[in-house]
Amino acid sequence: MPAGYSFRPRLWALALGAAACAAGVALGNWQSGRADAKRAAAAKSERVVVRGEFLAERTVLLDNKLRHGRAGYEVITPLRLNASTHVLVNRGWIEAGPSREALPAVRTPSKEVAIEGIALRRLPRALQAGSAPRGKLRQNLDIQDYAAETGLELEPRVIEQHSAADDGLLREWPRPDAGIEKHASYALQWYSLAGLALALAIVLSFRRVA
Repeated sequence: MPAGYSFRPRLWALALGAAACAAGVALGNWQSGRADAKRAAAAKSERVVVRGEFLAERTVLLDNKLRHGRAGYEVITPLRLNASTHVLVNRGWIEAGPSREALPAVRTPSKEVAIEGIALRRLPRALQAGSAPRGKLRQNLDIQDYAAETGLELEPRVIEQHSAADDGLLREWPRPDAGIEKHASYALQWYSLAGLALALAIVLSFRRVA
């Protein structure tokens, strides 16, 4: 104990320190959980190879997708695997034209192709106002809803295409582990603040002996 000081806790300092420490630990745990979830997602990324024929007439363009500051669309096309089974393929990104009334033409192979990529449970969902449209241009695409709409038997997954193709599409996908280091860094900062809050509460509890 420092000379000339005694440990006489101030209730307000202890309460404030405890609250700040608890908040720091809680936020640190949340960031750690985000990092763990992304590690698990990266570990479970399933690389696949599928063969089939694209149904070009069923292509859907997902709106408001940016690449390098440019507006465009992600191109989703069903791939026929056999006589009855299909799977949606996110083929890549294409730049938007000067008008939404003039959608860009997407080159689609007419013969059987081999697609390599990563299997996803679903497509990322964007914020959408009102009911979902059913045209070629959409904000979101749900596998089950699209299957019911088109009558296609769709597998419960989406293939994010990583293999090259002569279709003019850009395939720059975020890594499944993107952001892990950021979340881990934030967690460390919150834990450090929690420790600092506790240390300050203890320091403020020492009073000079008269």
